[in-house]
Amino acid sequence: MTSRTRTPGLRSLLFAYRGTIMPVIWRRVLYTVLLSMVVAVLDLHYGWFGAGLNATPLTLLGLTLAIFLGFRNQVAYQRWWEARMLWGELITIARDLARQIQAFLPHMDGTVRATLMGMLIAFAHTLRHHLRGTDPSAELGRWLSPRLAEETLAAPNRPAYILHRMGPALADAARSGQADPILLANMDLKLSQLSHVLAGCERISGTPIPFSYILLLHRSVHVYCFFLPFCLVGLMGWFTPVVVAILAYTFFGLDALGDQIEDPFDIMPNDLPIDAYATTVQNDMLALLGDR
Repeated sequence: MTSRTRTPGLRSLLFAYRGTIMPVIWRRVLYTVLLSMVVAVLDLHYGWFGAGLNATPLTLLGLTLAIFLGFRNQVAYQRWWEARMLWGELITIARDLARQIQAFLPHMDGTVRATLMGMLIAFAHTLRHHLRGTDPSAELGRWLSPRLAEETLAAPNRPAYILHRMGPALADAARSGQADPILLANMDLKLSQLSHVLAGCERISGTPIPFSYILLLHRSVHVYCFFLPFCLVGLMGWFTPVVVAILAYTFFGLDALGDQIEDPFDIMPNDLPIDAYATTVQNDMLALLGDR
């Protein structure tokens, strides 16, 4: 995810390129602008489109298209924000669970404590890979024992398997430390909450916006931008390419932006920085262990 200052300067506002939607849509915008230039030359110099096209249907289509794009992007943003809330909840739960282990089980063996913290770190990294369909072998080999890492790689749902193994490990450590049963129940609740986070992320990742709806929007945007120069050349004259560029940037940009944030766990510039979230969990756990 690309971050910027809250109050960007005028130069950054007008000419920023990295992290914007332009790398995705510039070919489409350029094609539309070149088409509008050809239409302007043919009409204003050779009079090919002297009668012109009525802009009224284009206005009605643009209004309808803007409403549908706004609705689609609102749905996509809701998915993006829910994913952000789930990862924020994961960070909070991991911190609470680590704090309880540190505060209420002070006599726990250091190796056992490091094992439990490592499982929390491995869960965060494995969830990241699980949502993106990538290989978590490097993180599993770093934070889990060789045997547990091998078993986790063989599991159909790796984050869920880590939680499954973490429950008995946490219970054994709490009982050996003569922890209060209420504390043990509270720790088990934290694991259930982590399972809820996993299920919520899987729901977002596994339930895309219906393809037929997205296809209809894509086609409508391309048709609308294609007919823009033919309908505007009679009104705008030689300014037609400029107006077409602005409108094409707006509609193509909204369309592409909805595509990006629809899957908030991807690696596009406007997706969530879940690598950084997993690293936050890792750093917090290591800090509690005294490892800087």
